[in-house]
Amino acid sequence: MKSKFKVKGLDCANCAAELERAIQKLEGVVSANISFMTERMELEHDETKKEEIIQKVKKVIKKEEPDVTIEEV
Repeated sequence: MKSKFKVKGLDCANCAAELERAIQKLEGVVSANISFMTERMELEHDETKKEEIIQKVKKVIKKEEPDVTIEEV
């Protein structure tokens, strides 16, 4: 299943790439693609654990980039 998010507060493309790599390591995440230019993230994940995965993604983002927030679109 794919979910799309608006990403706010990213400082640079390198920050987006670091977040992408960290999120892709999470269990249940098939792929993550963060675009710094469009401030969007596309997340492909296990459909049965969507809420759990999104909470883990938010935790990773808060740890790596405390000023960044996401909201589903």
